[in-house]
Amino acid sequence: MTARTKNRRGFWQNLFRRHGRKAPGPEAPAVAEPSRQIEAPDLEIAPNDPILAYLTNVSGVVEVEKLDLDSPALQAMKAADVKLVVPLVSQGELIGLLNLGPRLSQQEYSADDRKLLSDLSTQTAPSVRVAELVRQQQREAQERERIEQELKVARVIQQTLLPKTLPKLPGYDVAAYYQPAREVGGDFYDFLELEDGRLGLVVGDVTDKGIPAALVMATTRAMLRTAAQRLFSPGDVLRRANETLVTDIPPNMFITCLYAILEPESGRLHYANAGQDLPYRRRAGRSQGAEELKARGMPLGLMSGMEYEEKEILLEKGESILFYSDGLVEAHDPHHEMFGSPRLQGLVGAHRSGGSSLIGFLLSELTRFTGEDWEQEDDITLVTLERSEEL
Repeated sequence: MTARTKNRRGFWQNLFRRHGRKAPGPEAPAVAEPSRQIEAPDLEIAPNDPILAYLTNVSGVVEVEKLDLDSPALQAMKAADVKLVVPLVSQGELIGLLNLGPRLSQQEYSADDRKLLSDLSTQTAPSVRVAELVRQQQREAQERERIEQELKVARVIQQTLLPKTLPKLPGYDVAAYYQPAREVGGDFYDFLELEDGRLGLVVGDVTDKGIPAALVMATTRAMLRTAAQRLFSPGDVLRRANETLVTDIPPNMFITCLYAILEPESGRLHYANAGQDLPYRRRAGRSQGAEELKARGMPLGLMSGMEYEEKEILLEKGESILFYSDGLVEAHDPHHEMFGSPRLQGLVGAHRSGGSSLIGFLLSELTRFTGEDWEQEDDITLVTLERSEEL
């Protein structure tokens, strides 16, 4: 029986069985005859039982009948006819108990018996502690192996779903950058080839990591792709995906997502936003600077019946748009200052080169802000769309 937690229950029984011996128990004799071995009763001790504090601080063998504590475990011991309890204490921590019932000879435990048991506890406690630590290390190694395998599966799922190539549109430049903070991230982006030469752009973020996030990401991507082929409106696509995700998504998980549709011929961009960071549009010509592309909408998977506001802009020649995830703006410098949206907006507005070079420019500014030894806190996704000044 163990004394600290329920998941250690049966430690002594398991330990002795591994060596082909029976675990000591309240009905086992001090010197048992093999033909008369009796299975020890299963006794539990709650973590808040007062007998734990008592046994942790007592030394030597304890006579159960002489104890007077308001302890359910003590009552269970007496009912099981436990006569002696030998605490096993290692480094000030109670790691187990050795319970003994009445001797089969019906004789009382002698002083020599008690001394032998006391010496046994002193010598045994460190060995039990080491054995327990070995078992804990084995469990932790198995858990690490399980997590590593899970991350490998999630990484394969994620890498399979991210675009392998960038769209090639005459008169436009599309660039993308993706860097997860850990082995597997929650960010994703996608490009959809729609009828009439239109291009769909998706940037999203799943609020979790590992296989659950990878599976939700795969499901969301599939839903958006299916809905995009049937529905023309970005708001309708997000609404359809949300209604499906609400019923299937795991608890405490949701997806922020922006979906935009570009008409290359006219430069019109229709978009709707489900809680994703607002894109920045860099103006061309005299009205230089960057403006937010706002559209209201709740993240996907939170509540049913959500509506998603749709907006439309005309992307002029020489203008570009930055779509991004929160890993960039929420990065911190060594003094815990956040990179922030205002800084990003200013950098986007001040940069005058093409969209692909904008990504490199922002990453260099991020490195300058955080320092070379910065540990990335969250996934970073950057997608740029620029309309060339000349067709």
